[in-house]
Amino acid sequence: MRAVAECGWLVLMAEPATDHPIDIARQRFKLRVWITSRLWAQVMVGMVLGFGLGLLLSDATGLIAPATAEVLGLWLALPGRIFLALIAMVLVPLIFSSIVGGLTGAGSGAELRAVGLRLAGFILASTTVAAVIGVALAQWLRPGAALSGFGAPAAPGELPEPAGRAPLPDLIADILPTNPTASIVQGDMLAVVVLALLVGLSVAQVERRRAEPFMALMDSLLSISMNIVKWAMFLAPIAVFGLMAQLVMRTGVETLLGISGYVGTVLAGLAVLLALYLAALWAVAGLSPRDFLARAGGNLLLAFSTSSSSAVMPVTIQTARRFGVPESIANLVVPLGATMNMAGTALYQAVAILFLAQLAGVELTTAQIVVVVGTLVASSIGAPGTPGVSIAILISVATSMGIPVEGMVIILGVDRLLDMCRTTVNVTGDLVAAVLLRGQGEAVAQG
Repeated sequence: MRAVAECGWLVLMAEPATDHPIDIARQRFKLRVWITSRLWAQVMVGMVLGFGLGLLLSDATGLIAPATAEVLGLWLALPGRIFLALIAMVLVPLIFSSIVGGLTGAGSGAELRAVGLRLAGFILASTTVAAVIGVALAQWLRPGAALSGFGAPAAPGELPEPAGRAPLPDLIADILPTNPTASIVQGDMLAVVVLALLVGLSVAQVERRRAEPFMALMDSLLSISMNIVKWAMFLAPIAVFGLMAQLVMRTGVETLLGISGYVGTVLAGLAVLLALYLAALWAVAGLSPRDFLARAGGNLLLAFSTSSSSAVMPVTIQTARRFGVPESIANLVVPLGATMNMAGTALYQAVAILFLAQLAGVELTTAQIVVVVGTLVASSIGAPGTPGVSIAILISVATSMGIPVEGMVIILGVDRLLDMCRTTVNVTGDLVAAVLLRGQGEAVAQG
């Protein structure tokens, strides 16, 4: 009964059909109230309308000139860009205050170590499994073999320049933010997370009387950041409408159909990873997939539409609270997950790397594939949870393995769509981690 109550459209559909004008008006009023009272419903409507408008204005219909369509797409996407900019504006203070507050309210050092070690184990295990799934599917289905030799080299400046790969000791040392101000300005989320962890652990060791002013400041900063996020959420339906319209206008149905093998391989891998997440919830926490999706569906739909795990992080925290996750654990696990738990991204990159190799006719040895998996796991952890960042990582890894990136123009055509899908799986992983650590959080709270 509760599932029916949470899904208003089931209630509407259950009512007997009638042609009476008063009854029809009443049903329309109920539908309007249902849509206006649920953010996920508004997002869903915006997504469908944006998809339809994008198809109408795409090259396939020929209603408007491509140059005009490009300009119109930029204006349609403007609310979405403003939405993401508002979130990005408060992202650093939101993550910093959430992690510091979660650490200072999570109990003793032993309890913090227990939560942290379990979270680190979950992130490492899930990211590794995801990369292995991606490699296995790409080797089995071989989506790039059918398009071997297809695609012209990208024009200079069309693809982001890959960053040079530093030695492993330098990478480990560079994790510490020697210049926190520069890290904040550059949007280095991994450095911000490390700084927040160090500050939070230090505050937890300071005498509470001395730390109270700073803790009050962090609480105020978190409340202010969440309030700005609440304002941004009013733009979410319009943002989704414009971004979806621009995506379909630029991509076109023909492009999606032309590389359906690659898209299908990535989606199949993400579906397997999602099924593993739901199975882990059912086996460990006793939460059925139906109950989880019913309560988290709005959060996941918003993640799909924005393709940014960082943008929906405040909503993810509130969703975790609905599963009984203590506030201190939710404020700690979700921000860390939004920054470091990128299993969906690792899976996507594994498929994309092998797709590029197959496209260029390059056969990777078993040892090279093992190196690819390890590199993708290391690269995915700490990647910013914002749209498009996976492309830069993908080019860097492919270049380091000697794989030509000329076929990247094909991947770029559908990257936004796959970005939306893998972000949904990433956010699912954050929620699963929070729920699985719920028991530890209850022990922390009692301690």
